[in-house]
Amino acid sequence: MRRSCSPLSLVLLGLGVFLLVLAPMLAWYVEPRAKRTPIDINSTTVLAGTGSYFDQEAVATKNGQKLTVTRRVLGNVAESEKHDVAVWDVSQTIDNPKTLKLNDPRKSFQWTTERWVTDRKTNRPVHCCDEAPTRFAGDAYLKFPFDMEERGYTWWDATLGDTVPLSYKGRQKVAGYEGLRYTGAVKEQVKVGARQVPGVLVGEKDRGQVNAEEWYSNEKIDITVDERTGRILRVSIAPRMVLRAPGGERDKVTLLQSDKLEFTKKTQREQVDLARADSDKLELVGETAPVGSAAAGGLLAVGGGFLVVRGRNRPVGQGAGGSAM
Repeated sequence: MRRSCSPLSLVLLGLGVFLLVLAPMLAWYVEPRAKRTPIDINSTTVLAGTGSYFDQEAVATKNGQKLTVTRRVLGNVAESEKHDVAVWDVSQTIDNPKTLKLNDPRKSFQWTTERWVTDRKTNRPVHCCDEAPTRFAGDAYLKFPFDMEERGYTWWDATLGDTVPLSYKGRQKVAGYEGLRYTGAVKEQVKVGARQVPGVLVGEKDRGQVNAEEWYSNEKIDITVDERTGRILRVSIAPRMVLRAPGGERDKVTLLQSDKLEFTKKTQREQVDLARADSDKLELVGETAPVGSAAAGGLLAVGGGFLVVRGRNRPVGQGAGGSAM
């Protein structure tokens, strides 16, 4: 007679096989589904710096003033689930020292609202759900794609209404956390719109109201991004917005100018904490868990299989005293 397999050997073998099957499922099935743009986002980022702005009450440009850009992003879960996309509603204010104290976007120096709709896997723009702007294009705006590469990307500049090429500039640490750095610029002034102002403001003394031209440039766009998640860790920009007379070639009024508006230290730390947490989760389901599962599964399967074979091949022993004659 031969022995039957012990329950322990069967348990070890079954668990080993399960872990071996689980490893590729985590890497090929679970991780790609975890690597999707969140739809329940609720975040606030702040850029701060000094510069110039046009004070409408004083009818003059004030220099050396503190400027604050506050961007609030709220995910529209219902619309996102309905269309299987990421729908983010964005409110951005630019405040000077006076308006910042009021804490009211309607009284900010500048207030804009937008709706961004993107593919949750690729981060590419999707045209649905009353998105605004409708011309949105490029690789990134509020976030970059997952699994960033050491190459150039295109960044959507909402003020410009077009994409800006970004060049890869190496790795950079933000609050002790390493990301990939990209830079670009809108060096040449570009006409981006018009606004009605008194003619005297832009050198047209003989005209009452004129549609003055808005011209924009951004000398330096400097962005650091988390490699795995595409979350923006740090942003620094140098925007300049001026007014010209209709058809004019000279700048007449500086509406806004700053050599550097950058994420505050608080915002940088918050972005790093979020990026680190999300990156750790993706690493767990995409690398650590599959490798550990495969290694443990292999050991258990080999050990359990060995015990099964050993148990079946081992003969049943006789009594200690042998059989009676």
